[in-house]
Amino acid sequence: MIKLLILDLDGVIFDTERNMIKSWDEVRKKHGISKKFEDYRKNIGLPFFKILKNLKIKKNQKNIQKTYKYYSIKNNDKIKLFPKVKSTLNKLKKVYLLAVVTSKDYDRTIKLIKKYKLPLKYISCPKKNLRGKPFPDQINYIMKKINFKNRSEVAYVGDTKYDYMSAKKAKVNFIHASYGFEKKIKGLKTSINNFFEIIDYLNERK
Repeated sequence: MIKLLILDLDGVIFDTERNMIKSWDEVRKKHGISKKFEDYRKNIGLPFFKILKNLKIKKNQKNIQKTYKYYSIKNNDKIKLFPKVKSTLNKLKKVYLLAVVTSKDYDRTIKLIKKYKLPLKYISCPKKNLRGKPFPDQINYIMKKINFKNRSEVAYVGDTKYDYMSAKKAKVNFIHASYGFEKKIKGLKTSINNFFEIIDYLNERK
């Protein structure tokens, strides 16, 4: 039985694709980068600097991150909650401990959670000495923070292969949100097609 539910943000709780497209287009214009959003999209789920590394963008990384972050905040209106997220979270919090593990930086994460008044108290973002996905560090950090030891009672909800890899390495359950950035993940047969399906999904596995 699941007792601790850890959630990704982008592609699970928030529909951030339009915001990402706009922010990356501004990065390309300002920094003369040829890589298109489709190249960026393949790496969503990873920390930002890891994405740049995978795209073979080696120079000016900190300024590129500042540009991306600036336009991401500026175009905050293009970020939307997926359908019934808030009402579903309010139901889930009565039964499960809720936490967030995301590759989004802490400032933007907190702004979004506060803006929509989501009941998400425990949060982990990439930081020094805490590796991002696909490593298990952030999931382990959340478990240690709330002193939760039984990994069979933990599920991580994510939408990319990097989320899946992170959950697998942390030895916790994984729930694939197929409505996010990756519709299919190799090795997985079950998924949820909308966020609100998670309640029935969890009830069926009690």
